[in-house]
Amino acid sequence: MRMYGFIIFVLVCLGVSLSLAGDDNNRATRDDGRWLFLDSADIPTLKHNLSHEAIFKKYVDGHNLMVLRAIDIVQAHAMDGGGYFTGIKAKPTESPIGYEVKLFDKSLLTPPRTTSYCSGSTYGVLIETLNLIFPDGGSKISPDRYESLRMQEPDGSRREDQIKFWGKWNDDGWGTQYALVQYSGMGEEVTPERARPGDFANIAWTSGVGHSVVFLGWFKKNDQLGMVFWSSQKSTNGFGDVVMCPLSRVKTVKFVRLTHPERLFSFDVQQQVNRDLPGDKVDAPVH
Repeated sequence: MRMYGFIIFVLVCLGVSLSLAGDDNNRATRDDGRWLFLDSADIPTLKHNLSHEAIFKKYVDGHNLMVLRAIDIVQAHAMDGGGYFTGIKAKPTESPIGYEVKLFDKSLLTPPRTTSYCSGSTYGVLIETLNLIFPDGGSKISPDRYESLRMQEPDGSRREDQIKFWGKWNDDGWGTQYALVQYSGMGEEVTPERARPGDFANIAWTSGVGHSVVFLGWFKKNDQLGMVFWSSQKSTNGFGDVVMCPLSRVKTVKFVRLTHPERLFSFDVQQQVNRDLPGDKVDAPVH
């Protein structure tokens, strides 16, 4: 009888293991190292939509699929975009994102405004992705790591750039790389030819400023390279899709893929990062 019970126990354990191993959404997204171009029918025609998972899921699996689902969750909070605003010294101050973002039902932000800006919108997508991947994460995250992900100081004031997780994500330059790769170890850099829908990216414009986005795909048009991304920007009145071609305004980029979300529960909150990193040139074959 004891042996029978042991066999059942082993089979149950094996069944669970096999189930997890076969869950294509419960692992890092894979790529073949080559450029992937969107079908023309998949290039968005609407700036505001809840179709990111539906449209782009055929190109990816794994955690990137959860990122696409998370975009739809964030967009649903403001179907008209919600407004774009930046102003550190404004009264009230700028709001990274216009709704109360929560990680595992723990508040990260009491928004000063209903508007958003780029890094706040992409951070919202990251947080909603983690909520999807770890539905029981609230019992696992330590107080110091939760505090590191907060978007405000305890008194409600602005958390400055470079301070803890959010401060690194919101930093000038390659914020998603600083936060996901160096600081927490939750992500890995990918080169432009490996980029897939659902990767996070920072764009350095030729004007000298930058943009934090969620990449949705490359495409070709009239022998020119184009890019689709989701973020918060003036052209979409906040949250929305941007279809850009040609890429003459893009100086360099930095792509990061969520590969080890489980490190959310173990990263060193005192980890330092190197901000002096070169960007990647975009040089895709379009003929």
